[in-house]
Amino acid sequence: MRENRLRTLWQADQAAINGWLAVPNGFSAEVMAHQGWDTLTIDLQHGVTDYQAMLGMLQAISTTATVPIVRVPWLEPGILMKALDAGAYGLICPMVNTREDAQRLVAWTHYAPQGTRSYGPTRAMLYGGPDYPAKANDTIVVFAMIETAQALDNLDAILSVEGLDAIYIGPSDLSLALGCKPQFDDVEPPVAQAIDHILARAQVHGVKAGVHNGRPDVAKARIAKGFRFVTVSSDTRILASGSQELLREMRR
Repeated sequence: MRENRLRTLWQADQAAINGWLAVPNGFSAEVMAHQGWDTLTIDLQHGVTDYQAMLGMLQAISTTATVPIVRVPWLEPGILMKALDAGAYGLICPMVNTREDAQRLVAWTHYAPQGTRSYGPTRAMLYGGPDYPAKANDTIVVFAMIETAQALDNLDAILSVEGLDAIYIGPSDLSLALGCKPQFDDVEPPVAQAIDHILARAQVHGVKAGVHNGRPDVAKARIAKGFRFVTVSSDTRILASGSQELLREMRR
């Protein structure tokens, strides 16, 4: 089965640099993938991408060594299984608030006897290889997003669920949950404390921790703290910021 390079990076205690894809287009995904990102996440939650566009984007990413990840819209078995069957090698699931949520997430993303994922790896076997059914459970990476006050209250219970590989912090939603302004980087003190707490508890449980960032300096500081999966910007932000920089230079 094709290696999941995200797991390989983690085994070497290295951080994965993740890009974010909100544009529903295979060519733009292919361009991003060829720049050398460790992983790229297709955003089905807040991006303007549907399932068919996601499929083309996964095919485009597979022309490179970049690991394809999908953030699903919600904790719902149908889309989790369809994203895996399409060839996602990692899943990020939002709004996991309880131990029971985390147990459902693990069950729906793993074949029996570990879980209840339905068999039908339509494209996944083309991407992963003919032994995909036997090795998928140990290859796919599953993230639970920690982004609510309820998830903070249940943090240790969530992290103790066997089969949960990683957690992913959405600083903006976490900020809103704590009564603060939503932002990625310059978060207010209660949010900064919560982020540090989540990281510390994840490390105790042996669960990898990821976080969304807007700037490289913030992402690098969070890697130094122990985060091993950092998102830095997105295709839409890169498109906008690159255009702004060029136009500033031209109009001086």
